[in-house]
Amino acid sequence: MLDQYDNERCDESCPHKDIVSQVRAAMPPEDELLDLAELFKVFGDTTRVKILYVLFESEMCVCDIAELLGISQSAISHQLRIIKQAKLIKSRRSGKTVYYSLADGHVGTIIGVAKEHLEE
Repeated sequence: MLDQYDNERCDESCPHKDIVSQVRAAMPPEDELLDLAELFKVFGDTTRVKILYVLFESEMCVCDIAELLGISQSAISHQLRIIKQAKLIKSRRSGKTVYYSLADGHVGTIIGVAKEHLEE
């Protein structure tokens, strides 16, 4: 049985060495690629994406996020901890209440661009 990519294979071992060299030089170091992959893992969970989208709309506390999403405060806190470790959100304390928001405009841009991509 023929592989579906047989027609796409090169006849030579590496006919475009100049392109390969150029791209290799532009590639970030392995540790940066690993960090990038870890960042995208955060977006791989529906609950975390919902939380990020909520925070894209407004700063909120755990109890408000839990009420809005219909998920326990404990589960929300667990997901917030993961998102915060990825440096996608920040928090501020007002009395006993902690409010969460997106860390910066880049996070909103990631969400907005992804949403646009899906709508195309």
